[in-house]
Amino acid sequence: MNGHQLILGKRVDFITGETLKDTHDERYRQKIGRLLVKRKGYLKADIEPRKELLVKADAKKAILKIDFVITLADRVCMVVKYGPGSLVTRRRAVLAVSRLIAPGQVPVAVITNGEDAEIMKGTSGEIIAQGLDSIPKKSDLETIVAGEAFMTISDKQAEMESRILYCYEVDDSCECDDSICRL
Repeated sequence: MNGHQLILGKRVDFITGETLKDTHDERYRQKIGRLLVKRKGYLKADIEPRKELLVKADAKKAILKIDFVITLADRVCMVVKYGPGSLVTRRRAVLAVSRLIAPGQVPVAVITNGEDAEIMKGTSGEIIAQGLDSIPKKSDLETIVAGEAFMTISDKQAEMESRILYCYEVDDSCECDDSICRL
């Protein structure tokens, strides 16, 4: 089964060197990965692409792949989530990711469609910048997170964030979407 995307062949992941299906969405993800390394100063070792995240809503479970998780000094400092189309409709999902992907609140959450981006404070959801050029450089992210407490998310809030993410990313997805593993 090829899922719901046109497979254009194979491509090598810029960050990991893995061979992946070449789709229009993957081309945008590769563009973002190159931007993070070549223009924003991150090392490939700072970036974990396709990090798996278990989400639950009651008895329903699924594993999502989070596009880019940026770790500096052993702390997840930024998440970058790609999604085609409107950014507005994807804001809440990336905030939920920022609250579930690590033991503490991730300070910066980025949603991008590969052409535009919104950069948000993980704690509040406030949009602090817009545009791909506004994605923080490594040195800027180090400054941003220097004063962050990386507050722990309560079990109750984590449960709610997981439900939100399940609703946005799993319930709202196409049944043939092979990027989501429904358990």
